[in-house]
Amino acid sequence: MVTNKFLADTDRCIKCGGCEVACKQQNDVPYGMRRIKVVTINKGEPGETHVPMPCMHCADPSCVKACPVDAPYKREDGVVLIDKDKCIGCGYCLFACPFGAPQFEASGIFGSKGKMDKCTFCVEPYNQKENGQLVQNAAVARCSKFCACKGLLAGDAEEISAIMRERAATRLAVET
Repeated sequence: MVTNKFLADTDRCIKCGGCEVACKQQNDVPYGMRRIKVVTINKGEPGETHVPMPCMHCADPSCVKACPVDAPYKREDGVVLIDKDKCIGCGYCLFACPFGAPQFEASGIFGSKGKMDKCTFCVEPYNQKENGQLVQNAAVARCSKFCACKGLLAGDAEEISAIMRERAATRLAVET
């Protein structure tokens, strides 16, 4: 069974925003929300680094454990989703996530912000249902496909880990 993951190659990311745009377009994510964001570390300083931050679809997701109504769940292929029919908007998954992936649709006091949303590996669009039926697509992360620098890898954990190991070995060989 394939386990889907993201890996960010921070040596390649140039913060072009292509991943953010591809995600919004593919999933009809409304203005003001992001399922992926690129974070800059050490901005304007030597060693400035850009890190694409989608949901990392953790092996042991803390968001799943924190939710009192079991709205977040993990599929067999490793993709972590949120059942918006179950979500009560408590925000526990947001606080439990070390990557800040879950987010509310609106601002305001807890419980009034709406349902939680996050990266779905492009499995589910923002509006999860069409004609009352749950929409579920193949797990093909559009953000990774549109990354011009190949700084964001997505897919089978074994395959993308092999790519990252090869890149690391190449960098080490060049540096020595």
